[in-house]
Amino acid sequence: MIALWKWNLRQLGRQIWVPVAAFGLAGLVAALAAAFLPPVLPEGSRGLIAANAVSAILQIMASSLLAVTTFSISIMLSAFSSAASGATPRATPLLRDDRVTQGVLATFTGGFIYSLVSIIGLETGLYGPEGRFLIFLVTLAVLATIVWQLVRWIGHLANYGRLPDTIARVETAAATALDHRMTHPFLGGRPLDEGALALAAEGVPIAARQTGYVQIVDMEALDRAAARAGITLALTVLPGSFVHPGEELARLMPPARPDDALVQAICAAFAVADLRSFDQDPRFGVLALTEIASRALSPAVNDPGTAIDILGRHLRVLSAWPERADPELSFPHVLVPGLALADLMSDAFDAIARDGASLIEVQVRLQKTLRGLARQAPGVFAAEAARLSRRALVQAEAALVLEEDRDRLRRLSAQITGLAEAATSGPALRKG
Repeated sequence: MIALWKWNLRQLGRQIWVPVAAFGLAGLVAALAAAFLPPVLPEGSRGLIAANAVSAILQIMASSLLAVTTFSISIMLSAFSSAASGATPRATPLLRDDRVTQGVLATFTGGFIYSLVSIIGLETGLYGPEGRFLIFLVTLAVLATIVWQLVRWIGHLANYGRLPDTIARVETAAATALDHRMTHPFLGGRPLDEGALALAAEGVPIAARQTGYVQIVDMEALDRAAARAGITLALTVLPGSFVHPGEELARLMPPARPDDALVQAICAAFAVADLRSFDQDPRFGVLALTEIASRALSPAVNDPGTAIDILGRHLRVLSAWPERADPELSFPHVLVPGLALADLMSDAFDAIARDGASLIEVQVRLQKTLRGLARQAPGVFAAEAARLSRRALVQAEAALVLEEDRDRLRRLSAQITGLAEAATSGPALRKG
């Protein structure tokens, strides 16, 4: 599990201004370095390049890059708006973190700053003959990089910010978060099972000091603080939980009166912010996919095909659940509750069943998706799939007009119920 300071550093690296500022600084350094490095160049380079020749190239680059950068920023903002209105506002950070877009804007900005500073240096006589030759060589390298990024950017714009691209990004974020959680089902700590939960109920609660969503939990810091105090911590919230002052974050076991330093260390290990993050929160990615489907099913959009596509993606994402490996115990002083499959499946299917109740094509795909999960791992999915199937059937029966459509759904739901009954009556199977 990643430490909080590393996560904060990663979040900083995702900010679009960071690569832009880095490339801008690189352009500034490259332009100024030519005034101090001429002695290292060959003697024959003296006078090869005229000042006006280099200046003309740089002026063309500066004027062009300013326009291209402004245009690219407007495209990026349009993509953000398109994703927020056509898919879900929760997908906007995924577009903002796009490495291709950040690299293109950084290259254009760095090239513009380099050109501007170099022009100033040439006009003020900062560079000698060797310096002009070095500037010419660097300019060619910068120009080649800009052309490559421009070609890359044009190809990237074919899909950037469009609905299929946004959906794919959300699915990838959800699948990555769930895969990571399956690898570390208890975030590297010990499972908070029923026996431990009973003991934790008698522990001393540690309350949150901020209002917002838990984005990440620094398990290493929690384990270190608990080991130093000679206690065990039982977490009562997971990444994605909404907390506020008075809401429990954890409980101390055995019950002990914590000092202010311990409470401060525990609270500081929880990153609380205004918005949820995809990193340690698989439910957020699944909910974002469901939001896209719900918007597609609204009367204003009326796009059941997108909802059907989302159901297929839900099946693909949730299929990672049975692949849980034996968890590695890295933080023995921290007990962590597991992610509930019932919550994850409700996040995926409840809203689609409600909003698509009157659309037979959506309801059929919903029932087939639940049946696919139940068939894939009956001991894991069948019981919850049967519950959601019955719930969706009740909603559909109240909304559909034709009796033959209702009968079709009843048959599909009965198949899922049969799979659940067979899984229950059969030998004990591995639980999710």
